Amino acid sequence: MRVGFNPNKDKIQEPNEFFHQVIVPVYIPNQEEYFKDSFIILQYCLNSLFKTSHTKTYFTIVNNGSCDKVVGYLNQLYEENKIDELIHTTNIGKLNAILKGVTGQHFPLITISDADVLFLNDWQKATYEVFEAFPKTGVVSTTPSSRVLKQDTANVLVAQLFSSKLGFTNVLHPNAMALFAKSIGNIKFYNATHLKKYLTISNGTTKAVIGAGHFVATYRGTVFDLLENKYSSFALGGSSESLFLDQPVNDLGYWRLSTQGNYTCHMGNVLEPWMESMLKNNKDSRIPFGEPTFLSNTKASVYFVDWKKNIFKLLTYKPIWKLFLQYKGLTKEEAQDY
Repeated sequence: MRVGFNPNKDKIQEPNEFFHQVIVPVYIPNQEEYFKDSFIILQYCLNSLFKTSHTKTYFTIVNNGSCDKVVGYLNQLYEENKIDELIHTTNIGKLNAILKGVTGQHFPLITISDADVLFLNDWQKATYEVFEAFPKTGVVSTTPSSRVLKQDTANVLVAQLFSSKLGFTNVLHPNAMALFAKSIGNIKFYNATHLKKYLTISNGTTKAVIGAGHFVATYRGTVFDLLENKYSSFALGGSSESLFLDQPVNDLGYWRLSTQGNYTCHMGNVLEPWMESMLKNNKDSRIPFGEPTFLSNTKASVYFVDWKKNIFKLLTYKPIWKLFLQYKGLTKEEAQDY
């Protein structure tokens, strides 16, 4: 039976002090073969995240069926108040684990990161600068790539098609790009032209790279407000990441951009000496941070999204695309290689 009246009934939830959530799904079922170094790499990931994030960051870790040693480590971090939210599940798949972290919360900014990402100083500052400079931005990656130029970028490319603000510029950190290629086991992922130039947009003071990957990226929270699909049938890969993380940004009229410099590194599943070195070089950035003004400044529109997609299909037709690349600053030879 029930006696009395629950004092929390009909009580409005108190707002929290955080405005930026970081979600990291973790799947390390054992410490053998493929996962031999994964536990140490996870520690590098989380330690770098804690060290380089400001105090208004809310950390959500979703344990997606990991082994006991990883579970114990995550529980300890939670007990030490280094993690704000820790969710334990069986292996429900990466995207479903991410959705667990997104639901039940409401943050203006949400970073979704793989558990093998090394965060560097100023990653949040650089991210905010892109959102501030380009109000139509819906997602920002802190690892720029010249290979994602045509991935769900119709909104920005069609809108800026004839603008002098859109053009090829020199890659700021080519070594970081080469390191990423090595980390995914494909040293030929970028050719010489990819490592030399990428397409950027400028507002006069700030530049951003067109396109954004999703192994680590920061989204406007509004991107997930109208998410129609609540479940992925894929454990990993398939169409799930495109359906949940890429298409909603495009469908809402937002732009996909990346920081000009590299502020996060992909470690992969094999431990290498550079990882510890970069981690040690990070300075403690756990400082108070005021909520950015750009959070209420959203100018994206769903109008003409389908029209832009149709124009984009025409633009990316190979002969036209090569001419477009030259129009934006590549030589004929570079355009052929891009």
